[in-house]
Amino acid sequence: MPRRPTAVPPPLREIPMLRSLVLATLATAAAGAAGLGPLPSPPLLSSPGTLTVTVAESGRPDADGTFELTCDGRAGGNHPDRESACERLDRLAEAGGNPFLPVPEDRFCTQVYGGPAVAHITGTWQGREVDARFSRADGCEIDRWENLEPVLPLLGG
Repeated sequence: MPRRPTAVPPPLREIPMLRSLVLATLATAAAGAAGLGPLPSPPLLSSPGTLTVTVAESGRPDADGTFELTCDGRAGGNHPDRESACERLDRLAEAGGNPFLPVPEDRFCTQVYGGPAVAHITGTWQGREVDARFSRADGCEIDRWENLEPVLPLLGG
């Protein structure tokens, strides 16, 4: 008779995440059963707010400066490409990530220099405070910059 494989327990680091998922599921079920209806959506699913985008040393005089970008139902502010920038932020929100997080310190990045351009974005997005700095110092930072185009200006080839 062939031997059946035994189940392998999840790595220890996954247990707290599974516990959180189970607790969140139980809380949602309890709220529905109590007649409270669905729980409110987390901030990640709300509309983008207002951002201040400052760009310097881009090599493009029209791209350098400080711009306001408001994406609450209608694109506003003085950002040079506000419609496309708000559309990009909407797509990023739907994907569920946070494009304003820094590159993790343990990530390996190609040592490719993308130029001296730097940017600083502050404000609110998806109900979160934003205070993020961008550069083109290596491959990871270039990818991070390009992920936010056209919120940040198109500089690559």
